[in-house]
Amino acid sequence: MRTSWGSATDRGRVRALNEDALLAYPPVFLVADGMGGHDAGDVASRLAVEEFSQLAGRTTATADEIHACFHRVADRLRATVARGRTAGTTVAGVAIVPDDGGSYWLVFNIGDSRVYRLADGVLEQISVDHSVVQELLDAGQIDASAAAAHPDRHVITRAVGTGPDPEPDYWLIPAAPADRVLVCSDGLTSEVPDAVIGRLLHDVVDPQEAAQRLVDAALEAGGRDNVTVVVVDVAAVRGQSDRDRTTRPPGHPDADELAPPATAPPATASPVPAPPAAVVAAPAPPSSPPVLTPAPGVAPVAAPRGDAPVHPQVPADRDTWDEVLDGATVPRPTRRRPPEVSP
Repeated sequence: MRTSWGSATDRGRVRALNEDALLAYPPVFLVADGMGGHDAGDVASRLAVEEFSQLAGRTTATADEIHACFHRVADRLRATVARGRTAGTTVAGVAIVPDDGGSYWLVFNIGDSRVYRLADGVLEQISVDHSVVQELLDAGQIDASAAAAHPDRHVITRAVGTGPDPEPDYWLIPAAPADRVLVCSDGLTSEVPDAVIGRLLHDVVDPQEAAQRLVDAALEAGGRDNVTVVVVDVAAVRGQSDRDRTTRPPGHPDADELAPPATAPPATASPVPAPPAAVVAAPAPPSSPPVLTPAPGVAPVAAPRGDAPVHPQVPADRDTWDEVLDGATVPRPTRRRPPEVSP
């Protein structure tokens, strides 16, 4: 898969510290939104980037490797953050995954940072927030207009570092030429409506300019939180588009026209988020590997094994990843670069 990308981050107009961090280098593109304040939230998001950066520079990453990164982040947080401090981070992103039948994105998420896909001019949210407001929406107790002003709209129900084991969700979506993927923290989505986000992504061709324009839009709307954006364009994929292999839920208008995936296993039951106890609620320890759930228009993937191998450490001769940008620690390869080619 050949990709091009751009990224931008800002601490906003209110916060003194940028607790967001990002990784933008194939095969992984992600945003981490830390929480806990100085020496806690910024450390949590930085550790997330450091662990996922171990996959950078490869052609693909597997679901097992991504899941192992989540667990290493949680382990390092428990060992790093001072006793008595509360620290956690959201993590949302995509990874290029190996597949004999074509090119695919593995979408992963824990918390309320988001992953969107712009395809055929239509913006679709792929990830599902782990938040109190999302639970109320799912239960039909509030509508979208009420959610935007709900007093608990920033209360999340899952994060890395708030429990013994992280519980991310995963989706597998096809990568088609001309598709555009957006990964962002809630500093964007809480300030800028999806309609405006979609219009900017559609109208601004260059991914770096698109990322900066989205951050600017959040700042112009108030900038009450840190805001971080990664925009990834699919320039070319191996073989033809696999969009006709995407599964649809029963009743979808295109359900009869699309064939089920040839290799993906059946979908499992959707996980039920733990009820919130505070601004970040610790979910109950899972008794089995995390459930990987399908979203409308995407195919599920097999759950990573609990004994997933840990990816080797970054070679000692590789340049350091850390760079301080506007108060956030981000990996050095987040600057605009030529498209990467994965054979």
